[in-house]
Amino acid sequence: MKITIISYDNWGLNQHLKNILAENGHTVRHINFFDFKHKYSNFGAKLYNFILKTFFNKNIKNIYYGNEILKKLAENNDPQDVILTIKGDFIDPKSILDFKKFSKKSIGFFNDSITRCPKIKRVISSFDEVYSFEKNDCLKHNLTFITNWIYPIENINQSKEQFQVYNISSKDKRVLLLSKIAQILKENKINYKIIIFDKKNKNHDQNLEYTPKPIPLAEVNNNLCNAQVLLDINRKGQSGLTFRVFESIGLEKKLITTNADIKNYDFYNPNNILIFDENSPNIPLSFFNTDYEKIPEIIFKKYTLDGWINQVFL
Repeated sequence: MKITIISYDNWGLNQHLKNILAENGHTVRHINFFDFKHKYSNFGAKLYNFILKTFFNKNIKNIYYGNEILKKLAENNDPQDVILTIKGDFIDPKSILDFKKFSKKSIGFFNDSITRCPKIKRVISSFDEVYSFEKNDCLKHNLTFITNWIYPIENINQSKEQFQVYNISSKDKRVLLLSKIAQILKENKINYKIIIFDKKNKNHDQNLEYTPKPIPLAEVNNNLCNAQVLLDINRKGQSGLTFRVFESIGLEKKLITTNADIKNYDFYNPNNILIFDENSPNIPLSFFNTDYEKIPEIIFKKYTLDGWINQVFL
């Protein structure tokens, strides 16, 4: 098949999807609109966009992304069998409708919730098919449920674990909870590395490590490999499973998560996954003293990139 992936790929995770599709014999292009940098010409343009967003539900940046993507699509003379758009809520609906001019089928995938990203709702009808990792959104809006995927991580220095718990997050409302968990880990003398990405780099918390620059995916992967347990904090209004969950499965690492819905998945094993309850916070030391138990191969394969591709493209 001829496939184009359109995504806002700020971490480089969707490049793995392109690579696996290409390895399976498909002709694949990836338009990463994270690379498109929109700049306001002056303060007046910024004010104009504020008015558009507030009163007309439009966004100059979304329109810009759509126009630039359409230019890229027009450069290719081969009609596509499938265009897959990830994070289509960053693009204006009219442009997404125009994607259909270049492909037999236009598919959207969202790994955010409509509660957190309400703009998703306005672009759903612009696609032929829509997938979401959020179960409630699938029920309410007749979408097809699918999770994120296990992506390949080179397992470096696994035997030389540098810390027992690892997490990296952007600065948002989760920071307070991360600090609370870090304090519990510190009190229990559990070695950890929790990094907060904050452009302003305002570190007012000795429990956390702050960085003003995005950390390359290769460095994140190296930290994942050097940790005994991964820490996952889901956002409010979101029950879909983050990539941290699938990194833990792929690397056979234990997981501490605040996402209670994880117990409803077929790979859930309380030996491997500790659900952290904010209302009665506790991280038992016994969780660190047992080995990871491998999940059945048939379940593992379902969450690999090959399994994901079989559900969406084939």
